[in-house]
Amino acid sequence: MAYSLPSPTRSDLEFSTSELSGALGDSVTVLPLLVALAATTTVSLPHVLVGFGVFQIVWGLYYGLPLSVEPMKALIGLAIVGSLSYAELAAAGLLAGVVLLGVGSLGFVGRLQRVVGEPVIRGVQLAVALLLFEAAVDLSVGAPGVAAAGLAVVGALALAGYRQSSVLVVLALGGVAAVLAAGVPTPRVPAAELFPAGPPTLSAAAIEGTVAQLGMTVGNAAIATALLCGDLYDRDISADRLSQSMGVTCLAAIPFGGVPMCHGSGGLAGKYAFGARTAGANVLLGLGYVALALVATGALLAAFPVALLGVLLVVVAIELGRAAFDPISAADTRALCLVVGVGIVGLAANVGVAFVLGAVAFWLLSRYA
Repeated sequence: MAYSLPSPTRSDLEFSTSELSGALGDSVTVLPLLVALAATTTVSLPHVLVGFGVFQIVWGLYYGLPLSVEPMKALIGLAIVGSLSYAELAAAGLLAGVVLLGVGSLGFVGRLQRVVGEPVIRGVQLAVALLLFEAAVDLSVGAPGVAAAGLAVVGALALAGYRQSSVLVVLALGGVAAVLAAGVPTPRVPAAELFPAGPPTLSAAAIEGTVAQLGMTVGNAAIATALLCGDLYDRDISADRLSQSMGVTCLAAIPFGGVPMCHGSGGLAGKYAFGARTAGANVLLGLGYVALALVATGALLAAFPVALLGVLLVVVAIELGRAAFDPISAADTRALCLVVGVGIVGLAANVGVAFVLGAVAFWLLSRYA
């Protein structure tokens, strides 16, 4: 099959308060992960934010709906906890981009999902959630009082019915604390250069991380997102075409300092739940990311309270862990055992090993059980 990106079929654009609030629905997990990544690796946060801003706008306008653009959570999570350096993360993202572009062009996405098995993919999600929770504890132990205050804010907002927005509130409080400590930053345009944080390095860890990430991406960012486009927006966008656009995103963004990005059913559902109905939400969010990139300085990032960063990661870990179990029936003990098993092996060993062992176990159970 020849490579081709989908043609836009609608050009609906609306700029309203509902589109603005909907745009925030896609940033609930994006910003905490990006701030945590920048605080724990050599990545350039301004370049990363520009990448997200550009591709929010590009894919929103191209598909004609508020499609999500999110970090590849398995790879980003592994980088945050130190299992991947930024150089390895960049290499993994480029490799993932090549694979996604290829399998999408050949129509293999649906077949890959059936081979791997949903419980294995959900197990990878659980493993990353556990790793993020472990990192959150490490970040919080140095200032337990600050961490407790952050958790209290999250809990109070959740009880008041603002659970989704609580992460952004804690992030804003941390930003205010950083500004008070480091001063108001002078806006600065990120330099346009290739690999501003260093060249990519392909390693065994990068390959293992890519394999694990592709399992999540095929299931959540391609297949589940394609189904949700039809359910929420009455749009027929195939999983293979979403795979192609994710491949293009990674290959275009990473050389200029970006990180591995994908679409995602969670971000799309978040946008819809908060009121987004057109690509206007993507344009507003994209411009917001670019504006934030102008003031995201190293000094400001260094002054961000790491204990609050731990709180943010706890919330993200809980959401990711919940998503791992949501589609699995409580009566399906075999699937639940696979999810938990892959998650525990991923925490104890590494996500790549957990993914491979889980795929083998799923195949054996499907064939002989």
